[in-house]
Amino acid sequence: MDEKVQTVRLTFPDNRLAMRLFGECDAHLRLLEERLPVALHPRGNTLAVSATPGQVTLVRDLLQELYALLEQGEHIDQQRVVDGIEAIAEQVMPMRLFAPEVAIHTPRLVIHPRNARQAAFIETLATADLTFAVGPAGTGKTYLAVAVAVQACLEGKVVRVVLTRPAVEAGERLGFLPGDLQAKVDPYLRPLYDALYDMLGYEKVERMQEQKILDIAPLAYMRGRTLEEAFIILDEAQNTTPEQMKMFLTRFGQGSKAVVCGDVTQIDLPGGRGSGLVHALKVLSGVAGMGVVHFTDRDVVRHPLVRRIVRAYEEADGQRSQA
Repeated sequence: MDEKVQTVRLTFPDNRLAMRLFGECDAHLRLLEERLPVALHPRGNTLAVSATPGQVTLVRDLLQELYALLEQGEHIDQQRVVDGIEAIAEQVMPMRLFAPEVAIHTPRLVIHPRNARQAAFIETLATADLTFAVGPAGTGKTYLAVAVAVQACLEGKVVRVVLTRPAVEAGERLGFLPGDLQAKVDPYLRPLYDALYDMLGYEKVERMQEQKILDIAPLAYMRGRTLEEAFIILDEAQNTTPEQMKMFLTRFGQGSKAVVCGDVTQIDLPGGRGSGLVHALKVLSGVAGMGVVHFTDRDVVRHPLVRRIVRAYEEADGQRSQA
């Protein structure tokens, strides 16, 4: 064996969890071998890890951290393994990514950040009164914001959670949808409902809405309101006008937090109108009490193909802008 290669042996106490760590037919281990200069040899609940000294330490720490997540009841899939691989590539220790102290606790789920950017976002939400989360689809911006809002409400830090979106027609005509006004706007709010059902369950979401603890409505319904001791989330903020964004940002009162989530590459405003999100990021740059977290395609946590799709579109847009 090459003298520069070091081998360490890891033993995982629970055979069942070890098999889930290795993946079906050792798929997770093969993924690690494909992406990193490492050789992995499983035998029962024992794994031999061979790589250069620095690399073997990183892979060992990643595997031990993933196993710890399994012990906590977390699910490990290929995307979680890819997140760990990219953390190694960026020289971010996995322990910083999955540390229990940055977990978000909701009645049905314990949510851990999947990468360094998500961890930074959660930390920013804890310290800033107004947070902008900007980046492509699939990076977990809105989902994490909803989770933090739910936790804050259940812990009594706020008395109300308000979730809102602009009802902008992205190529389809809203007026042609069947049903009354509520039925017409529900599709725009569905992603927010889906996140809440994951964390709280259907019945609890319904009860919280009946008790006015949870308020989900189109952005137009925000005009004229002042919200105190509330956690307010504006999703799809790239589809606000500057006037709408100013209206939203002046709604929150004492004891409130506001989060603005959006993707400036997916603006659906008609007639080439300027985006309120783009405008706000320029106007409010440097304002005290505000935090901004920029996500990139490297932070996408959906299916790995989504990350490649986002990257391909960004490259195509860059080529057009240079033409």
